[in-house]
Order: sequence, then C-alpha cells, then structure tokens
Amino acid sequence: MDLPSFRQLLSPAGQEVLGAANALQPREVDFLVHFTKMQRTYPTELARAALEIAILRLEAAEKFPCADQLYFTRPALEQASSAPVATYRAQRFNSFSHLADLGCSIGGDTLAMAQAEPALVIGIDRDLLRLEMARANLAVQGCHNAHVLAADITQPLPFQLDLSFGLFFDPARRENSGKRIYSVDAYHPPLRVIGGWLERCPNLGVKLSPGVDLAELAAYDAETEFISYKGDLKEAVLWFGPFKSATRRATLLPGPHTLVGCAGAEANVSLDQPREYLYEPDPAVLRAGLVRNLASQLGLAQLDPEIAYLTGDRLVSTPFARSWRIEAWFPFNLKRLRSELRTREVGEVVVKKRGSPLQPEWLIQALRLKGSQSRLVFLTQLKGKPIVILGTWIESQVARKY
Repeated sequence: MDLPSFRQLLSPAGQEVLGAANALQPREVDFLVHFTKMQRTYPTELARAALEIAILRLEAAEKFPCADQLYFTRPALEQASSAPVATYRAQRFNSFSHLADLGCSIGGDTLAMAQAEPALVIGIDRDLLRLEMARANLAVQGCHNAHVLAADITQPLPFQLDLSFGLFFDPARRENSGKRIYSVDAYHPPLRVIGGWLERCPNLGVKLSPGVDLAELAAYDAETEFISYKGDLKEAVLWFGPFKSATRRATLLPGPHTLVGCAGAEANVSLDQPREYLYEPDPAVLRAGLVRNLASQLGLAQLDPEIAYLTGDRLVSTPFARSWRIEAWFPFNLKRLRSELRTREVGEVVVKKRGSPLQPEWLIQALRLKGSQSRLVFLTQLKGKPIVILGTWIESQVARKY
C-alpha cells in the first residue's frame, strides 16, 4: 500500500470499501479470492488497500483491543508492542506533562502514552505512510493531546528538547526485507543516536529486542528491564536518568509483578539434588539474569550453576516461576526411563529440557510408550551430570495462572 491509496481509503468512499472488506473477515490465505471479487465492484487499488487493512485488523486483535478501528502495515504490526505492554511501559512517564515518541511508526506507543493524559505527546517518524496511519489511529481513539510530525530523528529534533520531556525511542529492528537485526549498532537508527539526546534530556526509555546482546549494553548507564506477557518474553527496555531504579528488572504481565536485582551478584543459593518440587523461572527472569536472586528470595536450591531449574521441599506461591511435583529422578538412562514410565502405565509424556543435547521428539519416539497416564519428563543436569526428572502437574497451580 502506498500513501495515496491510504489517503483515499480514509475518504468517505474509501471507508465504504473498507467496511465491505471488514465484513468479509478476510485472512491472508484467502486474499486473492476476496480481491478478485471486490475489484469487480470497487477501484482496484482501493480494494487492495482495504483488504490489506481488514486482514491486518484481524491479526492485530491479540495485540490491540481496538484493532478493528486501527490502521497497520504488516512490518509495523509485527514490531509493535501489544497494548498491555505499551500501557504498562507508559506508566513510567506519568510524572511528565510532555512526551515524545521517537520512531512512532503507526502510533501504538503514542496511543498508550496519550491515553495516560499528559498535556502533550509528540510522535515523530520519517515514514510518511506509517505517520499518516499514526495520525488516523490517534484521531479514531480521540487522542487530541497527541500530534505526529515527519522528521528524521538522526537530525536535530523538530522541537525544543529540555528536561520537561519524557522520551521514548523505538528503533527499527528489521531490514526492509523483514530480516531481523540483532546488533544495536545496526538498528535503524543505531542505538548510539541517543547520546545527543541524553546530553540535554536524560529522561529516556529505549525499546530493544528481548534477545539483545547484553555485552553491547555494558557501556550504557541504564536499567535493563525484560518484560514478559502471559509467559512469553516480549521485549527489553533500557531506562535512563530518573527512570533507572535498578540494574536489572524482570517484569511479568499481567500484574505487573517485578523482580529487581543485580545480575551476577552473589546470592546465598545452594546447589542440591532434586527435592519435592521443581521450579522453572519465567523467561523474563532468565534473560534478566535474576535466577539466583529468585532462588535466594524463595529459599530454593539450584540443581546446577549453569541450569535455571530450581528445587525446594515445599510449594512456594510465586508469579515468577512455574512449579511441578517431583515424582522421581535418576541419572539419565533410556532403558531405566522407559521402565519407570511403563511401571506407572504412562502413555503420554511432555518433555522439557535444559542443558541436554537430546531432542524431545527423538526421546518420545524412542520410549515407545503405551498407557493411560501422563507425566512430565525433564532432561537436565545435576552438577554437570545428565539426569532425568519425572514430574506431575499440580492440581491447584499456585504459580502463574493465565
């Protein structure tokens, strides 16, 4: 879709075509069928644009509760934060009356910041199509305190930057081809662009890929926060200046539930064999390097210094880890594992692994099980030696529920 087609889509005639496309509830796989039908009635480019938006609105429903009113491009939607994550993040800016969303794209974060009702939110991007979509998205949500401007953020910003502003920067982390970018120095624009802003305004948050190389962030005096939503790791954020209140932070949504600490700091955590319960920390805790902090807080032991499985004698209620009851454990041996499972009449297993080279699919096939029972099989290691743990689900799960 190009800019003229999108502007035509916003006209009364375009909205009629979009309404017809929305009514089809179209999916990407059926695009050609619907397009062929719609272009018999409507102008070709308008029909194409309307179908693209209608398809993306359906796909965006999991991220945006108001997706059926918004406008997207596919790359912008794929990189946009879900509304719960953006809303949580926007709360950090509550003390500022003026906000700037640098690299605003289609305006997902601008919307979240504007809905917190500051006096002014400025969204800036150089992609004119995405900027026009952001403008339309803000209008449809009634965000009269937000405005968007076309500008290149690698150049001097088109407003007077001072301490009254809270800044949020979301660099592009994909090439035009869709290929992911992993180094912060290759982002568009690269992370180093923030240096000029920080000199005048330290009130800055930066969205990064959750898989960011932490060694690349060592030079920045910032808090690194990892955010998961319903158990899936979503993003990392660098928080500078007054936003920094820890070295590392793991945040779980919904909640929010937050664990803070200093990654790699010594914690009073022992190494021990599996006890009564096994715990697997949330991926945000893992990426933040706060497994030992969590173990110390909950009074749990670690099976291996390199493995993120924890164990304890009692069931501890925590949002930061899933838990299972340990039924048995022993050094890994396929023949013994098969025997133990057959003795329990197990015909179905869920295999989870940490620190094991074995593939779950291979193991399930090799076990050749028959029976009516089910178990969890954990492939891991104890003090460097491979072990297997048989686990059962806890009926009233006191760990995270969704």
